[in-house]
Amino acid sequence: MAGRKRPIHLSPYFAGNRSIIIYVTVVTKDRQRCLANDAAHALLRQIWSAATFWLVGRYVIMPDHAHFFCAPSDPGCTLEKWMQYWKSQLTKAWPVAAEKPVFQRDHWDRELRSDERYDEKWDYVRQNPVRANLVVTPDPWPYQGELNELR
Repeated sequence: MAGRKRPIHLSPYFAGNRSIIIYVTVVTKDRQRCLANDAAHALLRQIWSAATFWLVGRYVIMPDHAHFFCAPSDPGCTLEKWMQYWKSQLTKAWPVAAEKPVFQRDHWDRELRSDERYDEKWDYVRQNPVRANLVVTPDPWPYQGELNELR
């Protein structure tokens, strides 16, 4: 079976009191390697912190893409609308005109299954800089963190 060329965005499944955590990957337009620097890291943290309809938990920023976990704080705002909002805010604030728009229009997302632990998925995601030969171990990678504790 060939891989999908376009992501399918399903609505989060609300089941009782279970927390909803979505794993998201966003890629820069034309795979520009413009994210793994202090200024981009600070701007992403600022934009994500201000866009509070969804809360960003742990994240890893790579040169041409970012992975993060998020959870809804307002059930009236879909993930797609929130993604469009923060990406537009980031593009407006982005200092290099030639790199705009920063991200591809779409993104990949997947709701963590009930049997899938956030910590286990995080352990895999934080190894990204190691797999890309940017660091030997994940701890020194400066473009990672946690904005909100998701549980």
